[in-house]
Amino acid sequence: MGDRASAPDAELVQSIQDGIESAWAGLFEKYSSRVFYLALRELRSHADAEDVRAETFLRVFQAIRNQQVRTPDSLSSFILGTARNIILETLRSPHRAANEREVPDVPSPELDPALDEDVRHAIAVTIQRLKPKEREFLRLYYYEDLPKQEIARRIGIDEERVRLLKHRCLKSFREIYQRLKKISDTKVRKPSL
Repeated sequence: MGDRASAPDAELVQSIQDGIESAWAGLFEKYSSRVFYLALRELRSHADAEDVRAETFLRVFQAIRNQQVRTPDSLSSFILGTARNIILETLRSPHRAANEREVPDVPSPELDPALDEDVRHAIAVTIQRLKPKEREFLRLYYYEDLPKQEIARRIGIDEERVRLLKHRCLKSFREIYQRLKKISDTKVRKPSL
């Protein structure tokens, strides 16, 4: 993969068009962090920067596959230009302002009564620490049990993005929960003097 990331852009484009999977990974590895930090600088949100990065590479890969990249040697400019367009779309989105408002609390899940009280508390705290868009998604997906089309409409994303958002929400939930659990475990284990 590292070899592909150091390949010239024109070679990466040709390899992608030839269906070589490692070229996709090489292209992502080569430009991923630049796109992410560009988006983070403009949007000041890790979640939005992740969304911009995912959407940028989706569009770039589609353009390469459809042979819409006219000058493969200028791939860097094409990728960053695509990212800038998506950042502008994000900034102009009426849903961005709506998602920045406080999302109603996710109802407390009906947890198994056999679960430890500390675990139930940790789950509730974890839900509150999620980003508003992630809490809204979890509420719509798990509590209201809405279809993907309706979730996409309410959140203001393309239907194809629902799976990506679900993955990101669950990843965030896991990471926050594990951090809280680690802090809790550390407090319980006091060093002996």
